[in-house]
Amino acid sequence: MTDKDALVLFMPSGKRGRFPVGMPVLEAARQLGVYVESVCGGRATCGRCQVSVQEGNFAKHKIVSANDHLSPIGPKEQRYAEVRDLPDGRRLSCSAQILGDLVIDVPQDTVINAQVVRKDSDGRVIERNAAVHMCYVEVEEPDMHKPLGDLDRLKTAITNDWKYENLDVDFHLISQVQSILRKGEWKVTAAIYKDEENGDRPRIIALYPGLKNEAYGIACDIGSTTIAMHLSSLLSGRTVASAGTSNPQIRFGEDLMSRVSYVMMNPDGREGMTNAVREALNGLIDKVCADGGISRQDILDAVFVGNPIMHHLFLGIDPTELGGAPFALAVSGAVHLKSSEVGLPMNAGTRVYMLPCIAGHVGADAAAATLTEGPHRQDEMMLLVDIGTNAEIVLGNRRRVVAASSPTGPAFEGAEISSGQRAAPGAIERVRIDPVTLEPRYRVIGIEPWSDEPGFAEAAADIRVTGICGSGIIEVVAEMFLAGIISEDGVVDGTLAARSPRTLQTGRTFSYLLQDGEPRITVTQNDVRAIQLAKAALYAGVKLLMDKQGIDHVDRIGLAGAFGTFIDPMYAMVLGLIPDCPLDKVKAVGNAAGTGARMALLNRGYRREIEETVSKIEKIETALESKFQEHFVFAMALPNKVDTFPELAKVVTLPERKATSDDGGEGGGRRRRRNRE
Repeated sequence: MTDKDALVLFMPSGKRGRFPVGMPVLEAARQLGVYVESVCGGRATCGRCQVSVQEGNFAKHKIVSANDHLSPIGPKEQRYAEVRDLPDGRRLSCSAQILGDLVIDVPQDTVINAQVVRKDSDGRVIERNAAVHMCYVEVEEPDMHKPLGDLDRLKTAITNDWKYENLDVDFHLISQVQSILRKGEWKVTAAIYKDEENGDRPRIIALYPGLKNEAYGIACDIGSTTIAMHLSSLLSGRTVASAGTSNPQIRFGEDLMSRVSYVMMNPDGREGMTNAVREALNGLIDKVCADGGISRQDILDAVFVGNPIMHHLFLGIDPTELGGAPFALAVSGAVHLKSSEVGLPMNAGTRVYMLPCIAGHVGADAAAATLTEGPHRQDEMMLLVDIGTNAEIVLGNRRRVVAASSPTGPAFEGAEISSGQRAAPGAIERVRIDPVTLEPRYRVIGIEPWSDEPGFAEAAADIRVTGICGSGIIEVVAEMFLAGIISEDGVVDGTLAARSPRTLQTGRTFSYLLQDGEPRITVTQNDVRAIQLAKAALYAGVKLLMDKQGIDHVDRIGLAGAFGTFIDPMYAMVLGLIPDCPLDKVKAVGNAAGTGARMALLNRGYRREIEETVSKIEKIETALESKFQEHFVFAMALPNKVDTFPELAKVVTLPERKATSDDGGEGGGRRRRRNRE
């Protein structure tokens, strides 16, 4: 590499590297193992290799990215654009050459083997008490002797038949009432919106001629990495369709603070991220409507949840204040508005409800997960963890609930890991290492057999192994610890190079070769350190909450979110990501935030429950707690420097402690005491 090499960052994978000026973007992607579709051999005829440049100052990566850091559009791209149509802002990566530092977005609509977005609802049966009620009435026809307006006679009919008093009406309906009444021959169905039990007045938000016996709502979890949306019938409670997609904001920054930094460094940063997420949401709405066979006009209510920064950006609020102490939210309580006010055109009367945020970095998604799992409804002490770029932690029972966030960063999602990637076909998701031979075997998303089983090689010829995703990273580091490849301090033991060619020297440190070939997948010392830092931040946050509760163990653990769903609880505990607990009491709770959003959509009573619960949750700010650093230092060790794991020791043999020097050599040090009971 030379000083003239350009730094190129690919999104949404987060992979980056330096490349010579003049190299085609497609070749750079291939060298990094970034999957960019190309079936024409670089002749610029298939159009599958489209990319776009994200412009702006990306402070975290020390990149100023601009369109003129790519070569000008050449004859091949011009010809393709004329024949096949190239969307504005898109380039063909086989033709576009690198001229300077770049942030490159690989649009997901061009990728066949795209990230796996876990989106299905959990099928939970939810008692219905929706905020929208469909009321069929027969209205008296006009009478010369009763000079009451059509709208007033409609209100009277609804009051008489459905007992709704003091009805309001959306302004957009006033000009339509007469035509709708006459079209229905004085028989109409009114959609009545009433959220608060004793607060807001009932309101007519939609009106249909004749009998309208259907109404729908959407529940959506806006995650920093993925967005999951569910379309439900407000009348039956049935989930009609579900869809998910990557959050396009990831092109502006992998983790939340990167996105706040982007807003601070770029004048149009907030607007760009707000528009990006709203465009993605509109695409998902179209998708669930098409899958469910309904019109957007049939959607009358919507519930959204997200972490505080996603919450603010969706609402169009500048999140800068969340970038530093005191982490002030612009709004923390529940938000009520119309869908048109947040750029989501549906029915003109469609309402949007956003759950309250718990604290500056514990958002409406954590509130929704709390609503789903209900620690506040039980006697057992439950730990609920949503593991993402910013881990949100809730701990408590019916007597007391405390909450905090912990900055884990994007390592668990593949970013900042040398061979890391998001969960997509070709990503290693499961790993086992023989403790004697140190030989690995692994399982890959999209390939059924393990790497040492018949049929793997044939399948891998079609779905190329491209990297390692979050669950695989957790397992490979934990397996390296169990096999003695790394010490409790996370240092790769260089003396094992004599035993196995998979222990490689890389400068002053060592790495472990997981897969040879193309691409070569290794776990470096820096990779292990990144995982240690992430897991230590999470565990330290958990320990602070345990301190506040005055406990030394938890009764049960719920792992929320897509990542929590697919990590093995045993390996999470071996790593020291979560505290010791009987493994049968540790469970993945799926997209608990999405389920909580569905609960709030289908039953307004749950809205009141979570509003009251959030008002009572005690918020702990980890940055202000003096013991956080102490817990963090102890949590850097595997699984922990001071905490014992007796429940874990019942099911797995943990290595005895050995000290390893920074250069990978084994030192003297003390032996590790381990409770084997």
